[in-house]
Amino acid sequence: MPWNNWLRQIHRWLSIAFTLAVIINIIAMVQEKSSVWVGFMALLPLTLLLLTGLYLFALPYAAKWHGAGRSGG
Repeated sequence: MPWNNWLRQIHRWLSIAFTLAVIINIIAMVQEKSSVWVGFMALLPLTLLLLTGLYLFALPYAAKWHGAGRSGG
């Protein structure tokens, strides 16, 4: 259980980092000082959000599959 709580907390902080990266990207585009690295800045948190989100999404289903195998039914 602590592993899942830790991963949920990381997912929350990644969403904040992604939101900030998008805001910085919008500000850079408005000021017309946009460079390639500003555009790519949001991709790292987005990729990590995808991975952690898919894991958290699959947790209830994996628990059901795991529990069904134990009951022998």
